Amino acid sequence: MTDAGAGATEASAVPEGVALTVDEDLLRVVDFAKDADGLVPAIVQDATDGTVLTVAYMDAEALRRTLASGRSWFYSRRRKEYWQKGETSGDRQYVREVRVDCDGDALVVLVDQHGRGACHTGERTCFYRTIGTGPGVPAP
Repeated sequence: MTDAGAGATEASAVPEGVALTVDEDLLRVVDFAKDADGLVPAIVQDATDGTVLTVAYMDAEALRRTLASGRSWFYSRRRKEYWQKGETSGDRQYVREVRVDCDGDALVVLVDQHGRGACHTGERTCFYRTIGTGPGVPAP
């Protein structure tokens, strides 16, 4: 049996994000026009240990929503809609910092990941499968 009042209590228990302080000059560096759909890749990393959690896409509106809310927002290329990480799964991302690369066409979003993880499969990271391994380059 579902209690509508209990659902409201649970929803209100979800902490809000904190708006980020924005460097307007750097915000203008992000070049959404390079992509025909106005999207740039957003590499999402754990702010504590640097683990790459996922790669998603942002347009200017998704970035604006992210900066204003302190929660990660993306644009779904398949569904053609905005989505906030965790609204379905409960596995939310609270944004600490957003960085832009030297060309202005990619973002790194540093987050505190809450819940099971970033992947829709329930894994901590979307990059949980290894295609190949090797020794790397020997030390000099």
